[in-house]
Amino acid sequence: MNNQSYDLVIIGGGVCGTALLHTLSKYTNVNKIALIEKESNVALINSYTNSNSQTLHFGDIETNYTLAKATKVNRGASLVKNYLLTQDKQQEIYTKYHKMVLGVGKEQVDKLKARYEEFKHLFPHLRLLERAEIAEKEPKVLVGREENEAIIALYTEEGYTVDFNALAQSFLTNAVNKSSQKIDLLFNHKVKKITQHNNEYQIKISDRTVKAKVVMVAAGAHSLLFAKSLGYGLDYALLSVAGSFYFAPKLLNGKVYTVQRKKLPFAAVHGDPEVHNKAIARFGPTAKVLPLLERHNYSSMTEYFQTAGLSIKAILSFIKILSDPIIFKYIALNFLYDFPIIGKRLFIKEVKKIIPSIKLNNLSYAKGYGGVRPQVVNLNTKALEMGEAKIIGDKIIFNITPSPGASTCLQNALEDTERIIDFLGSDYQFDRQQFIADLATQEDFAPNY
Repeated sequence: MNNQSYDLVIIGGGVCGTALLHTLSKYTNVNKIALIEKESNVALINSYTNSNSQTLHFGDIETNYTLAKATKVNRGASLVKNYLLTQDKQQEIYTKYHKMVLGVGKEQVDKLKARYEEFKHLFPHLRLLERAEIAEKEPKVLVGREENEAIIALYTEEGYTVDFNALAQSFLTNAVNKSSQKIDLLFNHKVKKITQHNNEYQIKISDRTVKAKVVMVAAGAHSLLFAKSLGYGLDYALLSVAGSFYFAPKLLNGKVYTVQRKKLPFAAVHGDPEVHNKAIARFGPTAKVLPLLERHNYSSMTEYFQTAGLSIKAILSFIKILSDPIIFKYIALNFLYDFPIIGKRLFIKEVKKIIPSIKLNNLSYAKGYGGVRPQVVNLNTKALEMGEAKIIGDKIIFNITPSPGASTCLQNALEDTERIIDFLGSDYQFDRQQFIADLATQEDFAPNY
C-alpha cells in the first residue's frame, strides 16, 4: 500500500474537488487518479447541506456583482444548471424557485432600475416588478409595509436551491461508476505534508505516502495552508467569515434577496426555502469573523494562524480592514447575532427588511448550521481580494474558493483540467469540445468558452 503512484492526486472532496474528478474521468485519459479526503465521505464540510445558503448564483440578483463578474459567474453556474437538468430528473439534488432582489426606498429603486437596463441582455428572463406584482409573487413582503414606500424588485423564475452535498455525491458516482480509469478514493485520510522531489510530489497521509505527477488542492481554506508549506501564496492571509442562519415557518414562495451593502464582500441577508423542505424558510447568512478554518472545529484555530501568520504585515492588514467604520460596525453587529436572546432581537431587524410583519416567535436560531468562507487578504495592498482565489505553482494548483465557488465548480473544473493536461504533457488529452457540448448551450454563450 505504500508509495502508490498516480498521474493526479486531488486533495479535498468538496463539490469543487468532485466536479474536477467527474470532469477528468469523463473527458480525459488521465488514467490514475486519487481523491484524498480527511472526512468519511465527500462534501461534509463547506459543501454540506447545512453549511451554505444552498443557492446557485448566476449574478442576476446579486447586486454586488459587476456586469463582467456576472457574465463569468452566469457562464459557470449555467454549466451546473445544465448538469442538474440532465442528471437529476427526479429533482433530488435541487428545487427550482422563483427569486427576486428587493429595492426599497428611492435610492435602491433607482439602482435596480439602472441595473436592469445594464443586465437585461445577459439575463433575458429578468423582469422588473412593481408593487402589485411583488404582492402577487410574495404576499408577505408587502404585509405591514407602508403604502407610500417606494419598492421594486428584479425578478426571475430561474432560481435554483441546490443540495451541494448531493451534487458532490452525484459527481463522485458518475466518476467512479462510469469510468474505466483507475480511481482510488482515500477517505478518512488527513494530508500531513506535501513535498516535491525529482519532478514528482510526495503526499504523506495517515498510514502511507502517495506520489503524484500533478497535485490539485481543492481544500477550501486549507488550500492556502498547503500552498504556504511549499513556498506559494506568502503574500496572502485569510479572514475567515463564519455564516449562521435563522429558521422561520414558510413565509416565502421563493428566494428573496436584499440589495448588497457598499464596501462589504459578505452576502446581504436573504430568505430561502430549504432545498428539501418548502415549509421552512432560512434567513441569513450572518457574517462573524472567527480564527478558524472550519466552522465548529476549534482544532483548526492553530491552522488558521499558520495561514494568516503573525507577521507585522498580516497584523497591519487585519487592522486596516477591520478598522473601516462600515466593516467594523457590520462585523461587530453580526457577532452579536449568534448570542442567545439578544441575537434574535437584533437579527429580526434585518429580516423585517424582507418581511415587515414577521414576529420574534417566528424566528429560531439554526443551531449547527453555517460554514466558513475564507476571504483572501492581500498583505501587500492590505485589502480584501474579492472573489475566488487560485494559486498556480509547478505542476500544482491551489483553489481557495469563497462564494460563489460551488456555483462555478464545473467552470473551475474546466479551467483546472486544461492546466492539468498541460502539466502532464502531450500523451494526455481533454475532450473539451464534448464537455461544452454536454453542459453548455447556445443560450449560455457556449462560443465564448
